[in-house]
Amino acid sequence: MYPYLRLSAIMVSERRKPRIGVFDTHVLPLRCLPSDLDGFLEMNNGRVLTLYDLGRFALSMRMGLWQVLKRERWGLVVAGSSVRYRARITGLQRVELRTRLLGWDTRFFYIEQAMWRGETCCNHALLRTGVTERGRLAPTDRVAAALGHDGTSPALPGWVAAWAEADATRPWPPMQDAAPGLAGNDARHPG
Repeated sequence: MYPYLRLSAIMVSERRKPRIGVFDTHVLPLRCLPSDLDGFLEMNNGRVLTLYDLGRFALSMRMGLWQVLKRERWGLVVAGSSVRYRARITGLQRVELRTRLLGWDTRFFYIEQAMWRGETCCNHALLRTGVTERGRLAPTDRVAAALGHDGTSPALPGWVAAWAEADATRPWPPMQDAAPGLAGNDARHPG
């Protein structure tokens, strides 16, 4: 279940804090709750993505995007992500969720998120996100201007640009007949 109470508490708390710059790193302290655990008594990989949602909401509050979204009647969407999991987070452990905007291209914003336990990075994500207007992506330069940013995006880090370029070669929609066959054999690669 989506953590609506946690989201509400974060939104109330973040509203009271000072605004941060568009490219500043937002830090959100979290504790791994029993409802975050999977059958192996560690934070569930799906819950990590849900908590990343909360981090992006908190960032949007602090950078002023939330107010812009309400004023313009815009929405937010995730258009792609890549996640690495490297260290377990177990029950009641504290972590810092760090979220920052890296930049944008003509269609998407690129956001980096990570959960840190002390000096250990437990997981890390790159997200391609968008702002929607009447069911379509709003131009990124218009959104940036609404946030008070003049000019273009800083250059995306090489690994981000490479990911975006590689993902653009991915076929869409995916092939529907590519389902694995019986007995673990792939229909395209018999035997």
